[in-house]
Amino acid sequence: MQGLVKVYADERERRSKVPQHLRSMGVTVVFRQLPLGDYIPAEGVLIERKRVDDLAHSVFEGRFFDQVRRLANSGMEAILVVEGDMRYLRSRYGNRAWAIEAALITASLYNKILMLYTENTYHTARVIKYVAERLQVNREQGQQVPTPATYRKSRKPGDEATPQQWQLYILSSFPGIGSKTADRLLRKFGSLEAVLNAPIPQLVALGGLSEQRARRLKEILEARYGER
Repeated sequence: MQGLVKVYADERERRSKVPQHLRSMGVTVVFRQLPLGDYIPAEGVLIERKRVDDLAHSVFEGRFFDQVRRLANSGMEAILVVEGDMRYLRSRYGNRAWAIEAALITASLYNKILMLYTENTYHTARVIKYVAERLQVNREQGQQVPTPATYRKSRKPGDEATPQQWQLYILSSFPGIGSKTADRLLRKFGSLEAVLNAPIPQLVALGGLSEQRARRLKEILEARYGER
């Protein structure tokens, strides 16, 4: 697989050693200004990397759960990589360190964020490479390598677009529903009308939406225009 693995990295990650380690492992690293997250290791997957010191600051400054909500609403499978020794937090912050661990547990339980723990930048690079290798297949096998377009909603179709393209565009315009999730929902329910009329339990059980996203979808659909 070496040489075929491609990972997109946010421009801010140039300052870290992770991209350098990835390249030394034979991974192609492409830098882009990503609107969310630090790495795209595979189509539909997003990795946010946080050093333990940055994690502590984001929790105590109240930024952590806003970042978690944006990850959860990205329409992608989100992974949070916590890099460094958690014992540092206990020695630095004492009993306050529990607030950080509690925040991680809450993010995992209620926002369905996968947590991975690494020792250092080299370990982080190995984890990213492994995720990319497991989820990417070469093009002969039909699976795409990651692209920054993973983030974007479907582009507005032109006049010659098919009804299916318009359905995908409309559904992916709702918050928390990216093009990949929209495609899955349309395939599962068969039409845009069926998706929008489905009750919340079906959207969760059959469509794979979180209850929070399903309720948000219904809230938008049922809100009376002009009311705030």
